[in-house]
Amino acid sequence: MTTQRPAPDEYAPYYHKYISQVRDGDIIDILREQSDAVRGMLARVRNERGHFAYAPGKWTLNEVLLHVCDTERVFSYRALRIARGDTVALHGFEQDDWVPLSGANQRTVASIADEFVAVRAATVALFRGLPAESWSRRGTASNSPVTVRALAWNCAGHALHHEGILREKYLVDAP
Repeated sequence: MTTQRPAPDEYAPYYHKYISQVRDGDIIDILREQSDAVRGMLARVRNERGHFAYAPGKWTLNEVLLHVCDTERVFSYRALRIARGDTVALHGFEQDDWVPLSGANQRTVASIADEFVAVRAATVALFRGLPAESWSRRGTASNSPVTVRALAWNCAGHALHHEGILREKYLVDAP
């Protein structure tokens, strides 16, 4: 089940932009490898660079990084609830309301990188421990149907999406 890419009916069309970026393979391995890659990329970023925003009104590099952590927590929480058979519809979250309250700019790039690694380790542990039948369970999040499998791929794809933005707009070099 961990190598099966989610079908389009397993997630809202909005999430295709994330899921389509993830290479084929075992999603557990992909998530673990991505953690190492992000850690390596961020190890080369000076902490003062964390306050850089590429344009007025855009998030700082630190805010982007903490947003990735927050979003992965939300996706993982949704996956846990759905995997355990919870049928309550899960609300969305407003990222633009969360970021200003995150305190990201009072932190160092290194501390947020450490947090990402910890969050990702928890995500990997969650998905690694799921019984096979959990992966295809469906629930509702943000008013759309979603499977546990799609949420795992969303975690990887969302991080990839923001890695690309960090390289292109924030001029952070990838390994």
